Amino acid sequence: MSTEAQRPSTLNAWFWATRPFSLGASAVPVLVGTSVASTITEVNWTLFILALLGSILIQIGTNLTDEYTDHRRTGGISKYPAPHKVISRGLMSERAVVVGMIVSFGIATGIGLYIVSQVGWPILAVGLASMAVAYFYSAGPYPIGNVGLGEVTVFFFMGPLMVSAAYFVQTETLAWSVLWASLPVAFTVTAIMHCNNLRDIEEDREHGKRTIATVAGWGRGLWVYAGLLAVAYVTITAAALTEALSAFALLGLITIPVALQAAQGLWHANGRPAMNRAMVRTAMLHVYMGVWVSLGIALGRTL
Repeated sequence: MSTEAQRPSTLNAWFWATRPFSLGASAVPVLVGTSVASTITEVNWTLFILALLGSILIQIGTNLTDEYTDHRRTGGISKYPAPHKVISRGLMSERAVVVGMIVSFGIATGIGLYIVSQVGWPILAVGLASMAVAYFYSAGPYPIGNVGLGEVTVFFFMGPLMVSAAYFVQTETLAWSVLWASLPVAFTVTAIMHCNNLRDIEEDREHGKRTIATVAGWGRGLWVYAGLLAVAYVTITAAALTEALSAFALLGLITIPVALQAAQGLWHANGRPAMNRAMVRTAMLHVYMGVWVSLGIALGRTL
């Protein structure tokens, strides 16, 4: 009876530890890359599902690594008690988080090796690089996310690299159109990270972590956030007008009201809960934009 009573809290702890609001960042690149591929070939749905699952598992492994290393580095001292801080909240042990990290990366590796057996070694290189960055982003003696390279790394790996990899899985080639399609993905996923860093600006400064937010400060940081969202829409429009992508990709502009709501929420945020809500809205925007752009690209093939 007691075991049954404890099970919901354990599942709840794992739910928050995976940071579900962040998982769209790993799903959207696969969706967009596969959508571009669908314009020149029939989609291999097995490979699509495996690529999607592998990408999400790498993101989960990254989140668990960040949770563990952040707690080891700070002990949770002065950290905002966000729901995903499962160790400092006493919901999970350090050991459990490490086991989850190993399992996530392990399954992702198995999936990656199968995909490599189907499409060749370039995906192996992408997978190894992605897992290395996922680990060293917050771990190691000089974590990437602490030395001013976090935003650039996220832009490249969760934008052009992942979108191109998803395209390659289906086509075993590369094309300029997939680079265009990756840019709005890259700018909005970077906006999620920047929003997170704006929320943590004081804590990060206290612990010596360098981000665009800690260097630029709150005021200029807000304009950086607005610029990232604006340029995402500019790239969608430019790609459609230059016929790099189907004109139907302009369906991504449907999400502009969501972007304005997210920016307004961050601009007027007066506390951590409000900044958390702005970050969640930005994550939602990333997913909505990815879905609409993908749908538009796919429609361009059939209409």
